[in-house]
Amino acid sequence: MESFSPVSAAIGGALIGLAAAVLWLGNGRVAGISGIFGQLLPPAHTVVWRIIFLLALINGAFVMARLLPELGVGGDVPAKLAGAPTTWAIPTPAWLAIAGLLVGLGTKIGNGCTSGHGVCGLARLSRRSLVAVAVFFSVAMLTVAITGIV
Repeated sequence: MESFSPVSAAIGGALIGLAAAVLWLGNGRVAGISGIFGQLLPPAHTVVWRIIFLLALINGAFVMARLLPELGVGGDVPAKLAGAPTTWAIPTPAWLAIAGLLVGLGTKIGNGCTSGHGVCGLARLSRRSLVAVAVFFSVAMLTVAITGIV
């Protein structure tokens, strides 16, 4: 984390909060990415705004990565996915697939993801979201301690 910048983190956090507020005020919807994505298949009757939101999310990240590459994880060096721990006999693609499935299962069980609970739920002072965020962070810290990936 030698490239951490409080300024870029504050700008990013403000933009995430602004996007969540615009979606809440303009559409009456919580900006929970897993819920937005999860309602695409099978298509809900509100599929259009979901596709627009997800495309804007992806395109916004792409445009900012091109306009201001120095704000990225490694400055001018592109970020890389974390590989599987070398001491474990799991190939990286399998490791990523398992991790993705566990995240999907967790968001289904927790009735939301970090963006829905952490950004929107905490802003609404939801006790359920406070518990969910405490669990997210505890499991993340435990995962880092067990796997040694930082």
